[in-house]
Amino acid sequence: MIAFARIVLLLFADVVGVAVLSIWPRRSLEAEKLVLHRQLALFNERGVKPRRIDAATRASLALLSRLCDWLSRLIVVHPETVLRWHRAGWRLFWHCKSRSGRLPIPLELRQLIRRMATENPLWGEERIANELLLKLGLWVSPRTVRKYMKRPPGRPRGDQRWSTFLRNHAKAIVACDLLVAVTATFRLFYVLVLIEHGSRRLLHFNVTQYPSAEWTLQQLREALSHGDFRYLIHDRDSIFARNLDASIKNLGVTVLRSPPHSPKANAICERVIGTMRRECLDWLIPLSESHLRSILKSWVGHYNTGARTWHSGGAYLTLHQGSCSPRLNYPGIRSASAL
Repeated sequence: MIAFARIVLLLFADVVGVAVLSIWPRRSLEAEKLVLHRQLALFNERGVKPRRIDAATRASLALLSRLCDWLSRLIVVHPETVLRWHRAGWRLFWHCKSRSGRLPIPLELRQLIRRMATENPLWGEERIANELLLKLGLWVSPRTVRKYMKRPPGRPRGDQRWSTFLRNHAKAIVACDLLVAVTATFRLFYVLVLIEHGSRRLLHFNVTQYPSAEWTLQQLREALSHGDFRYLIHDRDSIFARNLDASIKNLGVTVLRSPPHSPKANAICERVIGTMRRECLDWLIPLSESHLRSILKSWVGHYNTGARTWHSGGAYLTLHQGSCSPRLNYPGIRSASAL
């Protein structure tokens, strides 16, 4: 606000200066112009670097350039710079003149939404929008209702957060995702990974070169048939077709598709895939599909043992029975002589 007031003040000073110069004699103006040209010539000869032009000076030069032949008078900036200032000025003008978005709803309706949200803390935006439509005949979008809902701090939410849902139903949730592995002969293989949210145990994995909806459905059936699971989380990849989700629902499992471009909605599965890459696939190159499956089978067994309580860079600490001191182990190394 202070910067805007300064720009307006400097522009007003320039307007007053132009008005004063308009009443000066023409001979006096020509002499002053000559004196200024001489000073600018000395300024250019010395090669003094001018200071950065502020916003008020830009606006002033852009306005004054419309009153004279400014192309031959520019010294401190290039002509393209002044043209850019002109375009920025027009964009600001039309931005201030035009009103973006929809008109706000009436004040009485906004007050009614706030009152309903305050008196009914367990109602969400969907419930309030439906109440307005059924009882008053007012069609208001739930997103608009959410915009004007002002809940005091400490009041419960009408709906459930995604993180709260994951925490409350962790033992009944399974998440799945695909990763790509490249062999020594540059063949691409796809690895399907399923992980339990409650125990963070890898429930199932399999490898294929040509993934399809039928193959994915068979893997999900094999994995979900050995536990009491209620929810399955996966992304919106084309391999998870609608008929696949319908078949999974027949098993009594509710399918939850993560929002587009939201990997954090399936963060646990994304994290275990990153761990699989960092601790296993980044350290070796599989030779074939069977070799890749053997490697992953060994690593999944290591991951699901539950013996490691801390890991970093492939090393992990294990607490042995009858000993209070942790021992540092490295996967694949059985003795110090192997070093």
